[in-house]
Amino acid sequence: MGNEIYTYLLINVACIIVPFVASFYPKHAFYKEWLFFVPANLTIAFLFLVWDYYFTHMGIWGFNPRYLTKIYLLNLPLEEVLFFIAIPYACVFTYFAMKYLIIRNPFTRFQGSVTIALALLFIFVGVGFWGKWYTSTTALITGFYLLVTFYRKLDLSYVYLSYLIIMPFFFISNGILTGTLLDEPIVWYNNAENLGIRMGTIPIEDSVYGFLLILMNIDLYEWLRAKTLRIPVKAL
Repeated sequence: MGNEIYTYLLINVACIIVPFVASFYPKHAFYKEWLFFVPANLTIAFLFLVWDYYFTHMGIWGFNPRYLTKIYLLNLPLEEVLFFIAIPYACVFTYFAMKYLIIRNPFTRFQGSVTIALALLFIFVGVGFWGKWYTSTTALITGFYLLVTFYRKLDLSYVYLSYLIIMPFFFISNGILTGTLLDEPIVWYNNAENLGIRMGTIPIEDSVYGFLLILMNIDLYEWLRAKTLRIPVKAL
């Protein structure tokens, strides 16, 4: 056993350490945004942990104790709880940095079309595969959430750009979580509740689930920021 019990914990640390240190960059300091990010993150983390709790209880997914410190919050390992802090922090920081670094976003022209296309695709998949709980729940919630952002006339161009930049790191971290480079997966899935389509070792649903997690964190972060600073929310 040895140090392998810290595997999931170390993945969380690896995901957050560079963004955390870079948050103190003087010219564009993300730590000054914690006032808005922290309450947004804790709110969205709570919602996802409730979802996580019930899906773990239903056996839709679960966790391999071999790679855990065995500290639990109800039926969820501590590492899983920290996942919903570490990953959103890294992703919202990336979004924050991209808005500073990228002046001309290539997604700006067609982000609305992308939003509608993704929303309809996810709703179609969610309805078409109703009964596969991971697939249908993730797809439907994401699809309808995207429709709401479109109705609110939010510009998701920097969300899409940030997610595209994050994808290589998603494949590394989530790949390890689902068994890449390990003898066994840290997080296992009941394939009766998903499409059974894997990107390497990663269920394809994880890419949508992760996108929803990031989108909701950014959306609420920007909403709280605008409300606190009394500025109009025209775009993310």
